[in-house]
Amino acid sequence: MSVLTSRPVLRWLVPVTAVVTVVGGGAALGRFAAQAEPSLPPRTAAQLLVDLQTARHDGFSGTVVQRADLGLPPIAGLAAGDGPADLLTGTHTLRVWHSGPDKQRVALVDTLGERDIVRNGRDLWTWNSRSNTATHRTLPEEKGPDAPPELPDTPQEAADAALAAVDPTTEVSVGRAATVAGRDAYELVLTPRDAASLVHQVRIAIDATEHLPLRFEVFADGGDRPAFEVAFTQIDYARPDDDQFRFNPPPGVKVTEEGTDRARPARPEKPAGDERPDVRTVGEGWTTVVVAKVDGASRPADAGDGPDLDVLAKQFPAVSGDWGSGRLFRSDLVTALLTDDGRLIAGAVTPERLYEVARG
Repeated sequence: MSVLTSRPVLRWLVPVTAVVTVVGGGAALGRFAAQAEPSLPPRTAAQLLVDLQTARHDGFSGTVVQRADLGLPPIAGLAAGDGPADLLTGTHTLRVWHSGPDKQRVALVDTLGERDIVRNGRDLWTWNSRSNTATHRTLPEEKGPDAPPELPDTPQEAADAALAAVDPTTEVSVGRAATVAGRDAYELVLTPRDAASLVHQVRIAIDATEHLPLRFEVFADGGDRPAFEVAFTQIDYARPDDDQFRFNPPPGVKVTEEGTDRARPARPEKPAGDERPDVRTVGEGWTTVVVAKVDGASRPADAGDGPDLDVLAKQFPAVSGDWGSGRLFRSDLVTALLTDDGRLIAGAVTPERLYEVARG
């Protein structure tokens, strides 16, 4: 499938669960260490798009650094957990291995231990060293048509999502050449035309010879540093050995067998069965908004240690209009509206766009 049509734009940026569970205060970030600008033959934006579409890689491995500073306010009484939400703040280092469409491995290493996800064919394993637990599930023959949003594991995944927006709503241009992970790279710049979007620009550094995205950056309106970036700091284009994708549970590990999961491989510790019948999207491209029913703003009984939305909502300012009333959450790149009638409306958009959706 073409990267230009693979999935809706930036849908990973506003997953509902992340909006309502994350704690602010991530480290201020600058761009990855700048290096001298390489001298590369000129290429147009159209040529770079073709490069991305036609690139083929048998496999690669490398180290990826992800940094996020979305301007999230501190939320009293909550703490970041071990799930996807904690990846929305601070800096995280991952090791990634890729060998074709059905062999991938991602290892997230932090001060609390290591979390791995390993896919080998239809077998999907997750492992948490801190709890010494593992989960195994068998993936279906084909993925469901609408997998839930995820933060990207690699610049390639982030680029796929952003490039789905290349249409009349987007201005596409070529930025400055760069050196990323020791590789010369072109920079493709995507600029939304819709003033309702909080995204100022998306910049994708593309390997000049291999055409793989090496760095992906999102800049918010008014920001001179990336609000979110994910980049290789080291990459090897040799196909990884098959042993990298064979998961052998460590001694004493507790293994849980789960049923078939329709969603795509997710990060470790993601609950199975993440289908959301009460979640829908409104709009297209950069101003897509997620709307979810939250049943009176209280978390379900099986949400574990997740936050109570009633408590969460009271920490944000009250707002009202001809659409109704509720509480408004704002950051540099994400806005969310929790209405008093039990809807969570979120997107990388201005509050006015949320009010418009709430009114409809």
